[in-house]
Amino acid sequence: MKPDDPRLSNLHDIRKNIDAVDAQILRLLNLRFEYALQTRRFKAQGEDPEREEAVLRTARRRAGRLAGPEFAARIYEAILGESKALQKKDLKLAGFQGEPGAYSEAAVEAWNPAWVPVACREFGEVFEGVRQGRLDYGVIPVENSLEGPVTAANEMLIETDLSIVGGVRLPIHHCLLARPETDYREIRAVYSHPMALAQCRGFLARNGLEPRMVYDTAGAARKVAEDLSRTAAAIADERCAELYDLEILKADIEDHPSNATRFVVLAREPEEGDGDKCSIVFAVPDKAGALISLLKIFAEADINLTRIESRPLRKTPGQIAFLLDFQGSPRDGTVAAVLENVNRHSAMSRFLGCYKEIRP
Repeated sequence: MKPDDPRLSNLHDIRKNIDAVDAQILRLLNLRFEYALQTRRFKAQGEDPEREEAVLRTARRRAGRLAGPEFAARIYEAILGESKALQKKDLKLAGFQGEPGAYSEAAVEAWNPAWVPVACREFGEVFEGVRQGRLDYGVIPVENSLEGPVTAANEMLIETDLSIVGGVRLPIHHCLLARPETDYREIRAVYSHPMALAQCRGFLARNGLEPRMVYDTAGAARKVAEDLSRTAAAIADERCAELYDLEILKADIEDHPSNATRFVVLAREPEEGDGDKCSIVFAVPDKAGALISLLKIFAEADINLTRIESRPLRKTPGQIAFLLDFQGSPRDGTVAAVLENVNRHSAMSRFLGCYKEIRP
């Protein structure tokens, strides 16, 4: 065909559609492997011939005219074989809130690249997955350097019986992403998580862009890639450009280059190690001086507090719960004495964990 042949344009469009379908196939394939790894936790043995045969029968029945039943069966035989191979490995699953490409997934990989990140729709799925044993760990954001605490995550952290076993302070650099060949001048709406939109408030205002809230930054990228017109863009991590076949229109659009989010790593049980940061939750009656008297215990012991957040204690109306982080370790006699003193003088207290925090 000649360069000016109109069929070239049609071929280009069809190939772009094929690329988009391929990206979806690979995302779904990885998701299926994640589910296979989770099911291993609930099976007495790795092999389940009856289940495998049922999967193959279903694949043949649903194959459709072009794929055909035998081709579909061969594909699923390969998928089942790879699933069983993965199940035999000692892979650790770490849940995070959001879609693949979310900053929370990057935090999982920063803490331990050998872990398998597992996407969860809500924070509650992360907490419950760890509690039930479907997940080995959970990684959740707790505060941002520009916008402050992540309220929903902190509320669950106050109520949970899980332990904090690690921390990650991750630099956050946002990109403006859009579908390929989008004209920047035509963009009207920008989709992202409310925290990300707030961290880019200045950029949005300067460019006259309307912020639209969705539950996750990577989810916004996926939405723009799959559902929306060329007048929409997303704010997300640069990795989402590759994952969702988007173009980076502008990088580093956050309002301040120091933008960072702090994440904590959750587990069912505390882990041994030489941590140097501690987190506790305690409750005090809602009356004057109650908090000051408890904080004075830390001040008199010369312990450096690095964070304090307050939330009403839902299970006990009239009491205020506090999340408090400080430098130190309960192996230190002074710290151990402070924790015992806090426990005596608070309406409720729970030690969440002693851990190391990394800054990749």
